[in-house]
Amino acid sequence: MSVIRQPEVLGRRARRRMVGITASVSAAAVETVAVGLWFALVIGSRTSSTALAGLGILFCGSLLRAGVFGATVSELGDLLQPRRLVAALALTAGWVVWLFVAERIGDALGVAVATAVLAAVFAGQFVLEQRAFKRHACYRVTVTPVLPAVLLAAGASTLLAAVWFTDWGISSPPLSLGFTTVALRIEALQVAIVVFGLLSFLAHQRRFQRLLDH
Repeated sequence: MSVIRQPEVLGRRARRRMVGITASVSAAAVETVAVGLWFALVIGSRTSSTALAGLGILFCGSLLRAGVFGATVSELGDLLQPRRLVAALALTAGWVVWLFVAERIGDALGVAVATAVLAAVFAGQFVLEQRAFKRHACYRVTVTPVLPAVLLAAGASTLLAAVWFTDWGISSPPLSLGFTTVALRIEALQVAIVVFGLLSFLAHQRRFQRLLDH
């Protein structure tokens, strides 16, 4: 009997793995774009208009990421339910608090303290997000959120390090394209955003895989 059932078990595992990877890529892409745009706005020109635009981008990204999570682990339903809005607001507020703490303290100590604070915020937000989207019968399912939270917080610290402690860029030789000349330039912040995206993918992959295996 176990031999007969084994292909079905392997098939379900393969499907769950594919769903988890797809959800992880989607969540990481949404989070990387939203956080990257917000961070670039607030460090570029700190005005009321850019601050509001950055918050709007960050909240929309948080809401979309919550939607990816909800569509993966349960029935999506109405994304604008109060509990789900609170989960998105908690994530948005966590990023704002992270940057405020880092700038308030400053230097390497500020980055370290802000990273620890953000990891704690993420761990709490992950639990809140799970409670907001899992069906009542599955509320007893618990997933340790510490490692994904630390991975995301570490990715966030690379953004600050790229802006505060590095000042480099790599430029390609000018390329002549018809009537124009193009030169490519890669800066530290761009590399940091890529690193953040990779760590975000690893964090979400761990979360989704653990949840889908239950």
